[in-house]
Amino acid sequence: MFLDRIAGNTILVGGTNGKGSVVALLESIYLAAGYSVGSYTSPHLLHYNERVHLGGVEVSDQQLCDAFNTVETARADTQLTYFEFGTLAAAHILQSQNPDVAILEVGLGGRLDAVNLFDADVAIVTTVDIDHSDWLGEDRESIGYEKAGIFRAGKPAICGDIAPPSSLVKTADDLGAELYVQGRDFSFDCEQLACRFHGGGLEWTGLPQPRLAGQHQRLNVASTLMAVASLQPRLPVTRVQAIAAIAGTEVVARFQIVATEPEVILDVAHNPQAVRALARTCGERAVKGRTIAVVGMMRDKAIAECLGALGAMVDKWFLASLPGPRGADASVLADALLISGIKEPHEQFADVTMAYHAALSHAKPEDRILVFGSFVTVGAIMHALN
Repeated sequence: MFLDRIAGNTILVGGTNGKGSVVALLESIYLAAGYSVGSYTSPHLLHYNERVHLGGVEVSDQQLCDAFNTVETARADTQLTYFEFGTLAAAHILQSQNPDVAILEVGLGGRLDAVNLFDADVAIVTTVDIDHSDWLGEDRESIGYEKAGIFRAGKPAICGDIAPPSSLVKTADDLGAELYVQGRDFSFDCEQLACRFHGGGLEWTGLPQPRLAGQHQRLNVASTLMAVASLQPRLPVTRVQAIAAIAGTEVVARFQIVATEPEVILDVAHNPQAVRALARTCGERAVKGRTIAVVGMMRDKAIAECLGALGAMVDKWFLASLPGPRGADASVLADALLISGIKEPHEQFADVTMAYHAALSHAKPEDRILVFGSFVTVGAIMHALN
């Protein structure tokens, strides 16, 4: 049983990677089309307010505190996790504003995630890959089943993975959802500077390359536009409005270049699929000098596989310990380098900021510094830059 609707139209966005990009693209498109939009994402990098947007703008401290008080009063003796509490607060804020469209990012998995409390007019699963194995399972079939739990009977269910696990397809069928699969039912294809979207009755040509860096972002644009096509009878969007949004959307800490000479790139990639995408994007962008990595990761991630995905292009590693019970010590990352067969030199540091400043001191103007591995890692460097 799903809870009351929180907007005129609700979109749930789940998946292993790409959720933040799809939420940002949807938000940009519907704002460009003149609709009132609310969104909820997680986690945040610097401030909790980043998680809840109204009209593309972070909500205020007062709005959050008022919502927290409402949830605290209503819950009585009911125990809530940090994420459940925050999700209910965000839903309260969005519902009170009754936007034309609400875009909600799933936190972990899908079937049992707090965001799945709310009914959806469209549900998107961006990709399915290995992450959060302790909770979701060790293989794509197990994870695909959990991700597909956000699909709804008789409603569009969009899969951005071009090779979805059979469990996702079966779950969509069992639920009676209208499944649309990337590459089969919709696509976003580019030749040089011009792109074309096909799907859901839309045939849009002359679209721009996404401003978001990396070939994988084309898949995210395709999933986004398929959702737009699905809601077109209720929320009409023109091709011109979509063009403006695709060309202008940026997402913090997704191959974000924050400095030059040396070039500094921030990316929250923290699982093998995301790090492979980061490696491909680096390969698309030549650098004259060396590539230097500053990395800190959580100990429950596939650390060796993540570091191995970048091993061929990194010339030196600056390994940082992350705080808290989930944070991996730098020595754990060093062991992972050995397991991955990476022989390039490395140094170990007690925290991310120390590792970053050491990398800056080591780098030459023509070099590139990659900061990745966790939202905590990137958030610490954003604090340092500020």
